[in-house]
Amino acid sequence: MASRVTPTEIVYHQQRNLLEITYADGARFSYTPEFLRVFSPSAEVQGHGPGQAVLQTGKRGIRITALAPAGNYALKPTFSDGHDSGLFTWEYLRELGEAHDLLWARYLEALAAAGASRDPQPESPTASAGCGCGKGGCGR
Repeated sequence: MASRVTPTEIVYHQQRNLLEITYADGARFSYTPEFLRVFSPSAEVQGHGPGQAVLQTGKRGIRITALAPAGNYALKPTFSDGHDSGLFTWEYLRELGEAHDLLWARYLEALAAAGASRDPQPESPTASAGCGCGKGGCGR
């Protein structure tokens, strides 16, 4: 059973922004960084118990900036938004690959239901920043 979930090849294609994992049984799955970020196994994303998952929004275009092994059982990616607390076990990566289409469809439905978007939101100016005149809130 271990060979079914143990990767034989892991390649991150930077230009295509795609992680490909091949398994001993010949299965191969491709993961976008956005997909992995949205389904990170971290408590920040999944919560600390059932029903506590946090809908991830604005992750379109995210990239993997670092990819490190975690022992002989997982990968630890660092994403371009700074998120780096998810350990993706071989088993979890295999599950994500096998259920990719269903998981992605459910994610898109959840976004729509929440009126949220995959697109990053532009940073809004803070009251203290104002227009840059130094008076804050820009009442000039």
